[in-house]
Amino acid sequence: MTIAKPPLTKKKSWVPTALILVTILYLGLVLIIPAANVFYQAFASGLGPFLKNLQEKEFLHAAWMTLMLALVTVPINTVFGLCAAWAIARHHFPGRALLLSIIDLPFSVSPVVAGLMLVLLYGRNGWLGPWLQEADIRIIFAFPGMVLATAFVSLPFVAREVIPVLEEVGMDQDEAAQTLGASEWQTFWRVTLPNIRWGLLYGVLLTNARAMGEFGAVAVVSGNIGGKTQSLPLFVEEAYKNYATQSSYAAAVVLALLAVITLIFKEILERKTRRKLRNAQTALGE
Repeated sequence: MTIAKPPLTKKKSWVPTALILVTILYLGLVLIIPAANVFYQAFASGLGPFLKNLQEKEFLHAAWMTLMLALVTVPINTVFGLCAAWAIARHHFPGRALLLSIIDLPFSVSPVVAGLMLVLLYGRNGWLGPWLQEADIRIIFAFPGMVLATAFVSLPFVAREVIPVLEEVGMDQDEAAQTLGASEWQTFWRVTLPNIRWGLLYGVLLTNARAMGEFGAVAVVSGNIGGKTQSLPLFVEEAYKNYATQSSYAAAVVLALLAVITLIFKEILERKTRRKLRNAQTALGE
């Protein structure tokens, strides 16, 4: 006669629950509650005062300046990122790892230091200062300096998003197109670009988000002159320091909404990029 053993009961661990609670608590203290407070303060006096703050002359100029910075720097960094990604992912050459590290430099350098580097190069007492003064070209404390600072901090995103996609896709389809007589440009336009388009759009989206939200580097090179060289993040800080808290909160809400829109598009593009990579891997497997 055999005695049936009782079924083993797996003891439920408390660790996953504790980790989830810690994560929620941390996000609440660092992100969710502060963000919700900004929205509460912005609408504390009602929708009318909020909309009135968005019609202030300095706010409109700061919003316009932010838009112009994005319109100039995003296309430049998109073209650069594509060229850099193509060179790094499709070619092996001496110094490849060094070039990749240099592209990553804006991730590790403080934006304030980046702004200072530009001042030391293009400022009145910088290396190129005397020549720029002689040519009557103003970089620092003007829009060109703000463009340079924004381009520096948002430089790596397109390259960093496109490089892994190019490496995953491989060169088989490109080589097949060239075997059939396609030129390099036709191969890039009709084969490579459709394969990397979601990764490219993701990189462009991140570049745009960083360009619109940059504070430190732009603050150093712009001089933060209201109505002249003030972007939206600088306007938020300046309004808050001058006790115009409602204007500051209203502008912060606009920036936060831009970030939310960016997150929505980011999620959509991430899903499309993953699906595209899976399809490419399946096609190669077949």
